Amino acid sequence: MKWFLVVRVQRWYILFSAGVFFAIIILSGLLQPIFNNAQSVAKPVPIFHGNAAEPKVAFACNVFWGEEFLPTMLNTLDENNIKITFFIGGSWGKRFPSLVTELANHGHELGNHTYSHPHPNVLSKEKNKEQIVRTEDIVKELTTIKTTLYAPPYGEYNDTVLYAANELGYTTIMWSIDTIDWQRPPTEIIISRVMKKLHNGAIILIHPTEVTAKALPELIQQIKSKGYQISTVSDIIK
Repeated sequence: MKWFLVVRVQRWYILFSAGVFFAIIILSGLLQPIFNNAQSVAKPVPIFHGNAAEPKVAFACNVFWGEEFLPTMLNTLDENNIKITFFIGGSWGKRFPSLVTELANHGHELGNHTYSHPHPNVLSKEKNKEQIVRTEDIVKELTTIKTTLYAPPYGEYNDTVLYAANELGYTTIMWSIDTIDWQRPPTEIIISRVMKKLHNGAIILIHPTEVTAKALPELIQQIKSKGYQISTVSDIIK
């Protein structure tokens, strides 16, 4: 009798174990698409515009040169009580620390534009991270601000670039309106390029150039006349 009970218990244990094993296999198969979907959702993506439901726009000013025009631009922004986002190049910030501090003191948002303005797409993940971290350290040392927005040079990005920024806690920022002001077109061309494409949540790419500094007062007035509020990038994407 005892032998019979032992055999039954062993048989039950084997059947139970086999059942658990196959249940795990089946469950894993069912859950795999869910896991895959979660991974795809979590994949970092660049931001091209802000909230389309709100009449807000943002200037994203990439700074790697043009320091001679920044004071004029700052005065215009102050006169209109406007704060924008300046993406700082690390090596530029190292050469002009007082200007980085001044941008922060005026209440503008500071973002990260790499250290040496390389082509990010040809760099490894670690090299991309080095570019971001070096600039982050410089900005933080000068202003105590920890940058969290990243504008890759040349608007270049691939999965390596996006994951490098994401793993450092950054959101990669692109733009929806490009003034192409680095070509130094007439001021009316800059204004026209913006106003023709203006939309809720627009991120407007500019640089500190002479023509941009001259166009800014009129551009601000025309944007406001259309009922838009000008704010920082982080404000319009939240």
